[in-house]
Amino acid sequence: MRGRVAVASGLSVAFLRARRQGGVDPILQALPPSASSVVDTPTAPAHTPASGPTEGSTAQPEGEADSGVAPRPRWLWAGAALLVSVGVALRCWTPVALWLDEALSVNIARLPLGSIPEALRHDGSPPLYYFLLHGWMRLFGTGDGAVRALSGALSVATLVPMWFAGRRAGNRTTAWAAVVLLAASPFAIRFATEARMYSLVMLECVLGYLALCRALERPDSKTSLAAVALVTALFLLSHYWTMYLLVVVGLLLAHRALRGAHPVPARRALGAMAAGFLLFMPWLPSFLFQLRHTGTPWARRPSFEAVVDVIQEFGGGRGAFASISALFLVGLACLGLFARPLDGRHLEVDVRTRPRGRALALAAVGPVLIGVVVGILTGAAFAARYAAMAVPPFILLAAVGTDALADPKVRRWVLAVIAVLGLWTGASTSLHRRTTARQVSTAIKERGSPGDVVAYCPDQLGPSVSRYVPDQFVQMTFPRGLRPERVEWVDYEETNRDAEARLFAEMVLERAGPNDVWMVWSPGYRTFDAKCEAIIEALEVARPQASRLVRVQLRYLEHPGLVRFRPGWITSSGPREPLVIPTPSSPR
Repeated sequence: MRGRVAVASGLSVAFLRARRQGGVDPILQALPPSASSVVDTPTAPAHTPASGPTEGSTAQPEGEADSGVAPRPRWLWAGAALLVSVGVALRCWTPVALWLDEALSVNIARLPLGSIPEALRHDGSPPLYYFLLHGWMRLFGTGDGAVRALSGALSVATLVPMWFAGRRAGNRTTAWAAVVLLAASPFAIRFATEARMYSLVMLECVLGYLALCRALERPDSKTSLAAVALVTALFLLSHYWTMYLLVVVGLLLAHRALRGAHPVPARRALGAMAAGFLLFMPWLPSFLFQLRHTGTPWARRPSFEAVVDVIQEFGGGRGAFASISALFLVGLACLGLFARPLDGRHLEVDVRTRPRGRALALAAVGPVLIGVVVGILTGAAFAARYAAMAVPPFILLAAVGTDALADPKVRRWVLAVIAVLGLWTGASTSLHRRTTARQVSTAIKERGSPGDVVAYCPDQLGPSVSRYVPDQFVQMTFPRGLRPERVEWVDYEETNRDAEARLFAEMVLERAGPNDVWMVWSPGYRTFDAKCEAIIEALEVARPQASRLVRVQLRYLEHPGLVRFRPGWITSSGPREPLVIPTPSSPR
């Protein structure tokens, strides 16, 4: 583990050192400068006002120019290196147990390669991340740290193309701001420490931005168009919510193709995106099956308040520091969209928005709004983590906003405050326990005996807890009585509605015989009503000698409790704490 942290930190420091010594400049010089958006290409006015830089220029205040006439002080490079290194280190380690989604990912990815697509038909996800995780686990193992390291590596790798994306969105100052903001992003740190596909989606988003910029600049380049097609296919095969980002980008390109001054590059880029959809076609039957049968029965219909939840997640979730961080980021993004500097103390606000910030704002906000509207109309679930593809354009927009802070000292202080807040919040988030699965499994391992039955209600608790429970126990889930490693999402709501708690309790008792029954449960999951509580009541009637070993703790994302039912009858007549205390709960 220390080796991974050292290597990751070394990479970030080496990159910073190369940048200062000019090692990155030859690559940057090969890229044509671009401060334009996908829709509007700003043109230099006939006369440049003396009061400040033009919208299309990359001019900076004295001491901040790209020319390097007034180099930045050494302490500035050291501070940037420190912030980036801390962000990299936070991506490399978290001691908390895997929760439901992570455990599901691992259990599916560890199947034989040919069995993964069929398993995913019953899960509801596209296959790319699971194939990558399968190969990763063959190399590095299936431990908690090993399976999460793939997301950490992808997240660290995103910092490099983010530099080039920031350079294209503005200038070198913008590029450094983008790297620092991404390195310190609590959202990016959180999902760099989870065995899920969201770090992959963010990397693809940055690479897609670079590929699209190059394709619009060089429409005759087959390599650039092929890159656009490839990233489009990778998006669709990584997470279905990326469709909403592709819709937004497609509309922007269509606008440029129909009304822009140079329609040919946009038309060819649209054709490349269409080719990417063709690469998705082999997976289309599985997607249509998932659309009809899996869905998202575990969540309620979203509202427009979900947009606020996304902004909070970008800042690190709930809490004072996270809220302040989110406000700073939103403020910078607004500057990137509306403002440009006149001098060190004054800004010019354009209510029509800045051209180079316009497309970034649409790419950051548009997919979220589309996803929420689709959820409202169809009942599909919404979770803030689905907005991972909106994080890179949002950070780029905030980085562009730093250009409006013409005073170098103000810009540095603002970036430093946001970075420190982000790193603090990111550290708290990555170290926060997401499930009590390890506490529950420890109690079972320490007090249980071979042949005991471990029952789960709902079955969504099975993947995380069973990961830490030895095979010597018999394990089964409500409602289907299946093994706990995976969740059968096909027709989930209908199955749960028709399942009978009493019959499941009888099946558990029959399997247990003279052995103990361990009931892992949690209240409040949608589609289950009070059936988990009914199972506990039925078991208690048959086995009054019962005890609650782990309480349901709602402060955690996943909060299983544990009740033990022993054979025999209670001999003491004293009062006993109730096994089930009704508590409201928000699933997942």
